[in-house]
This record gives sequence, C-alpha cells and structure tokens, in this order.
Amino acid sequence: MAVEQETRPASVRSRLLGVDAARGLALLGMMSVHIIPAVTDTGELSASRLIASGRSAALFALLAGVGLALATGGRTPLRGRPLLGASAGVVLRALVIFLVGLCLGALESGVAVILAYYGLLFLLAIPFLGLGPRILLPLAAVWAVAAPVLNYAYREGAPPSSHDVPTLDSLSHPGDLLRELLMTGYYPVFPWMAYLLAGLGIGRLALSSTRVATALLAGGAALAAAAWITSTVILDRGGLEHLETAGLGGHPASPVDFTDHVLNTSFYGTTPTTSSWWLVVASPHTATPFDLLHTIGTSAAVLGLMLLIAARARVLVWPLAAIGGMTFTLYSLHVVLLSGPVSGDDLDTYLVHVAIMFAVAIPWRAFIGRGPLEALAASMARLGRELVSPGGSPSASGPTGSSATPRP
Repeated sequence: MAVEQETRPASVRSRLLGVDAARGLALLGMMSVHIIPAVTDTGELSASRLIASGRSAALFALLAGVGLALATGGRTPLRGRPLLGASAGVVLRALVIFLVGLCLGALESGVAVILAYYGLLFLLAIPFLGLGPRILLPLAAVWAVAAPVLNYAYREGAPPSSHDVPTLDSLSHPGDLLRELLMTGYYPVFPWMAYLLAGLGIGRLALSSTRVATALLAGGAALAAAAWITSTVILDRGGLEHLETAGLGGHPASPVDFTDHVLNTSFYGTTPTTSSWWLVVASPHTATPFDLLHTIGTSAAVLGLMLLIAARARVLVWPLAAIGGMTFTLYSLHVVLLSGPVSGDDLDTYLVHVAIMFAVAIPWRAFIGRGPLEALAASMARLGRELVSPGGSPSASGPTGSSATPRP
C-alpha cells in the first residue's frame, strides 16, 4: 500500500481501496472495448462488447463523482471559503485533464479519448459540490430521464456530430467543440451529468458501512435489471418495428443484426434522430434514459461489490486498486501504446496492455504513491485551493483518477 494511505484509519483505507478497485475495473473494461473486436470470427458479439461496452465508461464517470465527493468533504460537504477553494482546485484539475485529453486526441490510436469530456464534466460539477445525497440522488434520477429527452430535441435541429476526437486544433472552433462535448459527441456531457450527480450522491454516503455497500450492490443490480428489462419489453412490443422503419439516418452505428443485436450495439455517444422511439433503447453509448439508468445501476453495483470485498479481503483487490489509483496516467499510457508501440485488435494485444498496466501500477503505487499525471493534477488543485483559501486543510485524494470511427 502506498505510504500516503497507511496513516489513515482502516475504514477509510478500505473505502478508498474499494473505490480505486472499481476504477481499476473500469479502466480494464474500457481497454477491452478499445482493443478486442466487437464481433468474433463466428459472427457473434464478443464478450468484451456484451459486458464492458458502455458500462465501463459509465463506471469511470460515476466514480469521478464519487472522487469529487470524497475530495470535498465526504459525508459532510464543504461550505463557505473551503468550498470555494475546493472549487478553484477542481477548475485547475479539470484544465489539466482537458488539455491532456486534447493532446491524446491527436494520436492515431483509434480511441475516442474520454478525457476532454471528463474535464468539462468536472467543471459542470462545481455548482453541485455543496449538496448532500438527499438532493443529489433524486436529482441524478430526474437528470437521467429528462436530459436525454432535451438532448434529443436539440439534436433534431443541430448539425450532426463530426465524430472526430477532440484535439488542440479543435480549440480553433470553440463553438463546434463545445457543442460536440456537451450534446453530440462520444460522451455527451449534458446527459452524462447524470453519472456525475449519482456519483457525488453516492460519495456523500457512509461508504465504509457494510449496509451502504450492500445497498449499492443490490439496489444497483435491481435498477440495472429494471431498466434493461423495461427497454427490452417496449422494443418487443412494437418499438423495434418503429426503429426498423425509421432507420439509422446516416448514423455510424452498424448493428450486425438489427433485430437481435440492437441492444448490444454501440451508438458512439448518441442515438439517431430519425425517431423519438430511439429513446427507449438501452444500447451502449446512446445516452438514453434507459441506457443511463441501466449503467448507473451497473456502476453502483460494481462499486458496492468492490467495497464489500475490500473490507474483507484487501489482498484480493489491491492489484486492481493499484491500477485504479492512477487511471489518469495509465489511461493516457494505454492510448499512447495503441497509437503505435503496442497496437492491435486482438486478445493478445489486450493481454499485453493489461500486463503493462499491472507492471507499472503495482510497484509505483507501492513505493511512490500518486502517478505522475495524478501528481500534476493534484498540485494544480492544491494551487487553486491555496489561491482562494490560503492555509486551508488539504482535501482527500481527488479523482483522476478499431474501425474508422474510434471506439468509445
């Protein structure tokens, strides 16, 4: 265990370990979608597509909210000047993440790099940092239902997404960049705020409590199942016929078999706008109400499971937590490797990437602590806090944690 955590109480260490382990799983899942083909040689959808597509990225985003909550008071949200200081820190942290994301976007990796979206997500979280779970969790539910409907209405009359990965060159067209980041891109921040709000609310709970962890596991699984089953029933009872009639309208999603696989086909961030019936699908990367609710549920369930395991068998989750404690660095390394040094689209390439992640993370976390990009982001956050609230107490460790169309 890194020295920076050893002095904390055992309950806090277990909580942080569980959160980091969940974040590690999110990274490994995203990597599998980036590398392993969606379709096997036999024409079936691959296990990585069926299990990780959409769910891993959602877990990554929800845990951003959890990390922000832990960094801004945990169960007791900051108030007054400390909150202003923490908010300033979040701004500078977000800027680092955003700029690194734009730099990585210029690489020919085949990955729809999430970091620019992630940085904007952090900025938009600032107004909600002072709220507690009794407001945040219901707000997340409402947002998950309402934001996709509003986003769909906006996109009906908006220019279609370019499906380009944001780069530094994108800054020359700030309006187009903002539209893609917020509404039409791979990880549209406006509907994705539901993940961050849910994560903030969860992070304000007593995550060291077995009861809370069990509730996250059971409640998340129930929500995920309910959303998926409801979507499936609606599609089976006439919804699918409406979608087949409406068609994709030039959308880049290409279901292998529209009837059998529409619920497991990635739609690269948003649905087609050929029919409002698209809002009933729970397909990966559609940002529909059913997609958001399903993946909020799966994310909460994974977090609850990791918290339960971390409290009882720390040795089992520590390697995953080592990866999850430096996902900013390791995600960036993964994208760099895919741009040339270790590129490929097969299971062997994925296993090499996984081995590299463990080989880097375990000794680094054991003997050094924060990853290099995490340390940079943390120093910027500390600078922001000090500028607004000099001498204020430091916050907890913050979150940092192919086809022609890049894989989200």
